[in-house]
Amino acid sequence: MTTGIHRLMILAVIVATAAIASAQTAYETSDENPNTGRYPDRKLLELLEDEESTFTEEDLDENGTLISAFDDMWADTLATESEPEPLRFLPVAPLPSILFMPMVYDEFMHLDSIAPFDPEPFVEAQYADLDWIKIEANRARAYRELKQRYMLDNIEDVRYNIYTMPKPPKKYTATVDPSTESITVKEIITDKKQIVADAGFTDVTRKNWLHNIDGRLQFSQAYISPNWYQGGNNNVNGIGSFKWNVKLNQKFHPEFIVEATTEYKVGIASAPQDTIHAYNITQDQFQFNGTLGLKAFDKWYYSVNAQFKTQLLNNYKPNTRELKAAFMTPGELNIGVGMTYNYKNPQKRLTLDASISPFSYNLKIATNPGIPKSNFGIDPGHHTVSEFGSNAEVKLTWTLAWNVTYSSRLFLFTDYDYTQGDWENTFNFSINRYFSTQLFIHVRYDSHQLPLEDTNWHHWQLKEILSFGFQYQFKTI
Repeated sequence: MTTGIHRLMILAVIVATAAIASAQTAYETSDENPNTGRYPDRKLLELLEDEESTFTEEDLDENGTLISAFDDMWADTLATESEPEPLRFLPVAPLPSILFMPMVYDEFMHLDSIAPFDPEPFVEAQYADLDWIKIEANRARAYRELKQRYMLDNIEDVRYNIYTMPKPPKKYTATVDPSTESITVKEIITDKKQIVADAGFTDVTRKNWLHNIDGRLQFSQAYISPNWYQGGNNNVNGIGSFKWNVKLNQKFHPEFIVEATTEYKVGIASAPQDTIHAYNITQDQFQFNGTLGLKAFDKWYYSVNAQFKTQLLNNYKPNTRELKAAFMTPGELNIGVGMTYNYKNPQKRLTLDASISPFSYNLKIATNPGIPKSNFGIDPGHHTVSEFGSNAEVKLTWTLAWNVTYSSRLFLFTDYDYTQGDWENTFNFSINRYFSTQLFIHVRYDSHQLPLEDTNWHHWQLKEILSFGFQYQFKTI
């Protein structure tokens, strides 16, 4: 009995469930279901399309528009653009009265600029208490621009210059008070009685002549034991130089050039391979250079240049007693008349002197009877030869770094048949005040030079010396 009742209850539940599902399916597919999306709610449609509906004053806003419960929904769903809030510009500040006084030139200013389409400097600030800062900035900018433009366009009307006025301009101080939005300007008055000068007067002597003395002693040494596997000879090499330059101070005498340089270089090297001489002369030159100039225009001067050089010691060929050079053999004197260009850069790291002498006289001297005069282009039986032509000289001094300097001298002479040139280059590397390393390269050209047997050297000659040693310099400040 119990089993039959249970079966009837289960069957009733199944039938009820099926009926509910069928009713739900029929409703979802019917036209009355608003969730199908096929038809809108007819009551809502009638409310929106009813033109004969009457409304009370409570249903209308102040503009007579119907107040609907769906207004918030329309505002959220419809895309509407609101008009931008209008800019609130600052008032135009009056220009300072000093602008309308006689103009005084003080300096050329690089004016600050603003973007042409950026209104930010001219609109009110986010906080009204800061508006006065923008107003004063605009006033100052307008004053600077008007003053600069007036001075550039009306130069003849600017009669005063602040640097040539008899009295210096007064000094002022500005105090800003944010609480009252004001700026107080006060003159700074200095009591001269309170000024105490602690430094005394210095007796400055005017120096018309500038001296530069440079002395160097450099050497190299090598010791090789008798059983050294590569062989070789002991040797000692020494180089000494002295240079004295004197010139007129152009700060006080800009119309003249007066300069004289005396220089002597000597180099001695031991010669263990020479069976006759214990040492050889590797360098021996005494030289004097002088320049006199009168300013012509700009950096050009009418000038007279003189040069004299000779050797002081006897120099022999290896393993012989045959002289190669001696005092005043050769000796050379050159005098030229022309123009000189003088330049020094503002940093005083580069100086350049270039001389061109269309009229030049060159004298060669050979006084020692033991040396053939033909070695120096002098005819037999004569001790001198005179040549007329032109010469040019370029002198350069360049400070490459605080301890590295490069100096160069190029001299050319020609009588339009014979040509002679000397190009001296010196690189000096200062280790400190007393020690330095120097590289000297001397290139020479002589069209009278005879070719050397078993070599390719003819008119061109070369000397290169690398040395290390002591140095001392003295300069007139």
